[in-house]
Amino acid sequence: MIKNVAVIGGGASGYFFAINLALNCSDVKITIFEKTSKILTKVKVSGGGRCNVTNAVSAPNKLAENYPRGKVFLKKLFTKFSSSDTIKWFENQGIILKTEPDNRIFPESDSSQTIIDCFTRIADKYRIELRYNAPVEFIQPTENKLKLNSSELFDYVFVGAGGNSKLEGYNWIDEMNHTIQHPLPSLFTFNIPDKALKGLEGVAVQNVRMKVEKSNLQSEGAFLVTHWGISGPAVLKLSAWGAEELAAINYTFRVFVNFVPSVNPEITRSEIASFKENNKNKLVYGHRLFDLPSRLWERLVELSEIDKTLKWCDLSKQSLNKLAENLTNFPFDTRGKTTFKEEFVTCGGVSLEEVNNETMESFKIPNVYFGGEVLNIDGITGGFNFQAAWSTSWVAAQEVAKKINAIT
Repeated sequence: MIKNVAVIGGGASGYFFAINLALNCSDVKITIFEKTSKILTKVKVSGGGRCNVTNAVSAPNKLAENYPRGKVFLKKLFTKFSSSDTIKWFENQGIILKTEPDNRIFPESDSSQTIIDCFTRIADKYRIELRYNAPVEFIQPTENKLKLNSSELFDYVFVGAGGNSKLEGYNWIDEMNHTIQHPLPSLFTFNIPDKALKGLEGVAVQNVRMKVEKSNLQSEGAFLVTHWGISGPAVLKLSAWGAEELAAINYTFRVFVNFVPSVNPEITRSEIASFKENNKNKLVYGHRLFDLPSRLWERLVELSEIDKTLKWCDLSKQSLNKLAENLTNFPFDTRGKTTFKEEFVTCGGVSLEEVNNETMESFKIPNVYFGGEVLNIDGITGGFNFQAAWSTSWVAAQEVAKKINAIT
């Protein structure tokens, strides 16, 4: 007997569940309900349109360490479907992936369309029905079925509706007696209305260390100056780990940046003193240290109140110390955040205590499964959020397939 399965959400988790169920189960009719007129939107824009599919970190324990929320929950799932399994899955579908130096993994084509085409090709092959502009208003258990909206009945439902920035977006799940952890932005950039950054737009530093004042929050990674403030992996990681703490202070805080994290402040002072001794007649302004971008070095020299005409031999101990301080502990006052609608990531969502991480089935309503960002799971930047989507959806698909195959 054919079983009807509803998939709520036409994003990464919804599609991955649907196609994996189709690949493992023949006696099934799958319908995807997408509330908008577009599918796989985050897949399309991820990684600047290249799609950061996953990360090369594959050991379950180490992989789970990259999730500010969901770490313990995901460890079990990653033993069933880790990033190495993701790579194999795509390779089995004829998709060649490549690993970049920072461990991010992309399709060799450098195009997210490669992933989208893969998903839609499988969906078309197995005649998965896709309904656009079809929001789900409620799921109601009735006899041995699950009723969606006003009338349609399904045997199983997978909820892969993605994250939502507003609590009201989860009302229909809340009405299913599931607890919703209040959603908050994660992976956002910092708005810095400081004149110190003016004219530095586009300047990037390969590795910095950042620390939030009066907090244990810190991170390390690449750093980018934008038109509105600062961004890059170091900032995004800090925002993920500090999502709740930074929201509590209304995104108003001071963050200190060490532009040369490979050396401590005292060693920096020593290296500057040594450079001063060996380059006495050279201009400080025109001879940068630590391979920093020229525009950034010149700005830090200016902010250290060192005149452009000064030579290294003219540098006073006070100026030397000021320059070292700016290099290793430069303060930025953050006044708000910037998020990007298409790539919006939230913490919060369905409480993990109410979902079985062996099967992804709801503890509240039998035959309802969850996956992806609708859960209170979020990872740092680098392909980790997609990996959580793949793992949760894959496990759910295997479990539903087992049930259907056992019956038929």
